[in-house]
Amino acid sequence: MAETDDGFEGWLRERLPTRGLRPKSAAVLEALVSQPRRASFGSAAELAQLAGVNVATVTRTAQALGFAGWPALQQELRARYMSSLSAPQVAEEHRGVDSPGSASLRRDLDSLALLNRRFDEGVLREVAKAMADARRTLVIADGSYAAVGIAFAHNARLAGYDVHAVTVGDAELANQTAKLTSDDVLVAISFWRLYESTVLAASEAKSRGARVFAITDAASPALTGAVEQVLIVPAEGVTFFPSLTAGMALVQAIVAELAVVNPARTSESIEAAEAMWSRFDLLHRRPSTKPV
Repeated sequence: MAETDDGFEGWLRERLPTRGLRPKSAAVLEALVSQPRRASFGSAAELAQLAGVNVATVTRTAQALGFAGWPALQQELRARYMSSLSAPQVAEEHRGVDSPGSASLRRDLDSLALLNRRFDEGVLREVAKAMADARRTLVIADGSYAAVGIAFAHNARLAGYDVHAVTVGDAELANQTAKLTSDDVLVAISFWRLYESTVLAASEAKSRGARVFAITDAASPALTGAVEQVLIVPAEGVTFFPSLTAGMALVQAIVAELAVVNPARTSESIEAAEAMWSRFDLLHRRPSTKPV
């Protein structure tokens, strides 16, 4: 279990301010490095006790590391800690949860509340504007979170834009990445643990001049080096797989912004799609009720 590997500790120490930390904040940092599991799941008060400081010092340390406060730092700590575990280890972390169905719903509600508190409309508008200005947008997502990428691309196309999702097959991803130019956008969606192909595609897209964005639960250095904006969403579930709820909500919010970039274009696209649905007789129609 990679609780104290160089990657985790290195990520924390890279965020240190140039002037360093005061002794009490340095004690908090050492507690984070040496006890990532306890820090990931404990309260600010518990971490303060572990480091021998007060809660205010924990908050100031989080801010010195570039976060709004302890909750924001803990979210990324937990995401990074969970990504260091295998699927069986993740399941073990959540073993013994009473009423897992209810726990899953509560976790998703908490995640949505957290996402809403950290909502940055400016960033969403930036992504939407980039997609609207692009020749085409490639969305890459794999595993269970391919569902987020598929919904994102589908709804963005309905809004009138050339957006396609690649969710299976490295060969197809390689072929699509090869077509990217400086007129294009790539959106990488990845939670829990990164696929190597996702990192490679993001890097290749950047080298070709495309604008690159990431939607993830932890700002991995392997991915952040290739993207201009990282949109962080909570994705922890209550069992061995990540939750998709907050990620889905975020891409829906981006599509909502995309739909108002050029309302006339979006209305025309939706009307054309509706007409074609009727032509292909795609939608079930309730039988008319006639008086007997």
